[in-house]
Amino acid sequence: MKSKDYLKVECDRREFLFAAGALALAGSGFWPASAVATTEEAKAAIKEIAAGAPLKQGRVKLQIPSVADNGARVPVTVSVDGPVTAADHAVIIHIISDGNPFPETVSFTLGPDVGKAEISFYMRMAKTQKVYAVAQMSDGSFQIDSTQVSVTIGGC
Repeated sequence: MKSKDYLKVECDRREFLFAAGALALAGSGFWPASAVATTEEAKAAIKEIAAGAPLKQGRVKLQIPSVADNGARVPVTVSVDGPVTAADHAVIIHIISDGNPFPETVSFTLGPDVGKAEISFYMRMAKTQKVYAVAQMSDGSFQIDSTQVSVTIGGC
């Protein structure tokens, strides 16, 4: 047996199309209920990020539509008010959601040289969910904002 013989797979066109169709159908289903983060898991993730520090409101602004017509591409912008200096700036911005498979969706690391503490991106959402923005500040404090987003057509 040659070294690459074990990789060789032979099938006719009909078998290939059947396998491709089965794979496509398997991948097109919705996430099972157990594969979606719960509100409790999202809050636990936020608590772990803050490591017991109090969460303040006011400096972080989460801009996201309250109704997403298409969950495949939902615009998200997070900004942190205030100066961006070496002594006072947002170090990390975390996005947490309770409707995705993992509550910790994405984190952005910032430095004092960014000029403006603002990030924008697109997020996929399969269902209606609450989205949280948590900013860790350079002094060790944490700021939070959240928005409930109703998804009419799931994007995942």
